[in-house]
Amino acid sequence: MKKDQLSKSQIDALMFVSERLKALRIAKGYTNYEYLAYEIGMSRSQLGTYENGANITIATLVKILDHLGVTLEEFFKSQQQ
Repeated sequence: MKKDQLSKSQIDALMFVSERLKALRIAKGYTNYEYLAYEIGMSRSQLGTYENGANITIATLVKILDHLGVTLEEFFKSQQQ
């Protein structure tokens, strides 16, 4: 689904995910998303699009988080506060 077909709350949720992914990547020492993409076997461009707010599946999110050593609960924890 394209961003222009999403509601504001859906876009806000995608932006939360993208910003959180980027922040966690940097916190784990990956200064460049390309290094992380290489390590998890994902195309650099795809990971880059996720960090820019593209729609991401739960399976892909879990794959990235597993590599970073972060649970889904930890990932979404900052949104609950």
